Amino acid sequence: MKIFIAGASGAIGSHLVSQLVARGHEVVGTTRSAAKTGALRALGAEPVVVDALDPDSVADVVAKAEPEVIVHQLTALGGPPDFRHAKRMAAATNRLRTEGTDHLLAAARAVGVRRFVAQSNAMWMERAGAPVADENGRIEPNPPADAAEAVAALRHLEAAVTGISWADGIALRYGGFYGPGTGLSAAPDAVMTEQVRRRKFPIVGGGGGVWSLVHITDAASATVAAIERGRRGIYHVADDDPAPVREWLPVLARAVGAKPPRRVPAWLVRLVAGEGPVDLMTRTPGISSEKIKRELGWTPRYPTWRTGFVEGLK
Repeated sequence: MKIFIAGASGAIGSHLVSQLVARGHEVVGTTRSAAKTGALRALGAEPVVVDALDPDSVADVVAKAEPEVIVHQLTALGGPPDFRHAKRMAAATNRLRTEGTDHLLAAARAVGVRRFVAQSNAMWMERAGAPVADENGRIEPNPPADAAEAVAALRHLEAAVTGISWADGIALRYGGFYGPGTGLSAAPDAVMTEQVRRRKFPIVGGGGGVWSLVHITDAASATVAAIERGRRGIYHVADDDPAPVREWLPVLARAVGAKPPRRVPAWLVRLVAGEGPVDLMTRTPGISSEKIKRELGWTPRYPTWRTGFVEGLK
C-alpha cells in the first residue's frame, strides 16, 4: 500500500517507516524540519516538509501523495525537561491533536483514503474505572484543571477519527514509550533517562499510579498491524505487565545505573508542578492489549518491561 505518515521523524515514526518499508509498502513521511529529510530518505521513505497546522499545505501534500492510508503520529513532545518547555510542547501537541487531526481528516477524505490511524494516549483513562482498562473504558471525564486541555485534545482526536463514516478510523491508545529514539533509552541525550540518573524523577506519594509501558519497536509493529488489517474503533497498545510506579521505577533506575528514586510527598509535587503530574503518578490505571492481540494477531517482542529495560533500551 501507499502510506502517508504525518510525523514520520518522531519517536515512533522512524521505527514505523523502517517496518513498513521492510514489508514492501511505499511510504511518504512528513517532518517539520528540512534537516530531517535525509534521515527519512535513508530509511526508505519519500520525505516531505509540511506545517501540519496549515490546512492548505496539508491538503496539497496529501493530494500529491495520493495515499491509501494516513497515519497520524504528530506531537510536539521532546526537548529540554524544564517547565517552560513542557508547557509549550503540551500546548503545541494539543493543537496537533485537534487542528492537525481535522486538517489531516479533511485531506484524507478528499483523496479517498480508506484507513486512517491516529496516535492517542492511555495515560488519561478514567480514574474511577477498572485498575486495568480495556477499550470499553473512556478517557477521564473530570481531569485536573492543569491537564484539562490535554485530555480534551485526546478526546477530540478519538471522537473525530473513530467517527468518520467514509473510511476505517482507528485510534491507538499507546502506553508509555521506552527504547531507542524515545526519552527513555540508553542514549546520552534521552531526557527521561537523564532525569532518572539525576534522581529528578521521583516516586510521588505512594506511587500507586499503574503505568502500562510499551517498547517503541512493539508500538510500531502494533501500528503496522492496525494499518494492514485494523477495523474502525480503538485499540490499546502496551505490554502485558501493567505495574504501579513504585514497582517499575526502581527497576528502571537499576537498569540505567542510577541510585534508587527519591520519594516525594504528593503535596510538595502538587505545590511545585501542579495536580496533573501528581494524578499521573498516583491515580493512572493500566490498560489491557488483549483486543489487538486477539483481532490483529499482534505479539509484543517485549511482553514485560522487566526484560525490556534490560535488553531493549539500546
